[in-house]
Amino acid sequence: MARNGTAPLFSDTAAGTLRLIGYLALAVVLMVVDQRGGWLARLRYAGALVVEPVYRLAALPAALVQDARLAFVERRDLTEENRRLREALLLAQARLNRLGAVADQNQRLRELLDVRHSLGMNVQLARLLDIDVDPYRHRIVLDAGAREGVKAGQVVIDAHGVMGQVVEVLPHTAVAMLITDPNHAIPVTVERTGLRTVAYGTGAIDRLKLPTIPLSAHVRVGDKLVTSGLGGRFPAGFPVGEIVQVAPDQAGMFAVAVARPAAALDRSGEVLLLHDLAEPAGPPEPVPPVGPPAQLAPNTATAGTSP
Repeated sequence: MARNGTAPLFSDTAAGTLRLIGYLALAVVLMVVDQRGGWLARLRYAGALVVEPVYRLAALPAALVQDARLAFVERRDLTEENRRLREALLLAQARLNRLGAVADQNQRLRELLDVRHSLGMNVQLARLLDIDVDPYRHRIVLDAGAREGVKAGQVVIDAHGVMGQVVEVLPHTAVAMLITDPNHAIPVTVERTGLRTVAYGTGAIDRLKLPTIPLSAHVRVGDKLVTSGLGGRFPAGFPVGEIVQVAPDQAGMFAVAVARPAAALDRSGEVLLLHDLAEPAGPPEPVPPVGPPAQLAPNTATAGTSP
């Protein structure tokens, strides 16, 4: 017996030697049985079922920390990707809107170019810098002035009709009065009947007033108004507006008509300035002589000399 009161597994005595031999024999028997029957593997498999939950429980804190870290990283990445996608979407939307605006501008310029070619007149392109649609003052500021050849009194048109005329010229800008200005008047002709009258500005960007139309003129809604050319400022034949309302005045002696301007006064961004046509210099060209055809001239001369 050892001093602590416990017996060693093996000792130097005969009993210890016999115990060692017994254990060795048991080990040999167990190895032979396991080799032939494989029962130890089944025992290990059954033991694993008991031990595996302990392993999983021990690894649970580390797995939770790993999952939390991955979730945080994925959330951060998703947030960053979402921000980049929003920025890309906003940029694409801005570019799309810009392309739409450019397409509209190209369409307006194409219409102005068609008008320029169809007029056969000396015109100048200008862009709007500012617009003032105060009820008592309808003016626009153009990006062309005296240095670009603009003069006071020039007619301003867009692709649809007359807009107004230049009233002030600065070195690189010009101010034009719109036809809807309360102080503006333009001589017009009713295209259907040929009636000549005057259209006045009303202070409303979409209204012109024709206050002195004879009742016998038979002006009706839908009639087109064009410039008459009277006064020498506005060339004849340019669209001015369309009659939208006709009613007798308070005295019942005349009819009062309201017209909608043909030009896009509140939407046009580019306009055309009409230049005055050059006056012919010198006397007119001689008129070609008028007489009988050349092939008949000898016969005529012979007939004149015969007795």
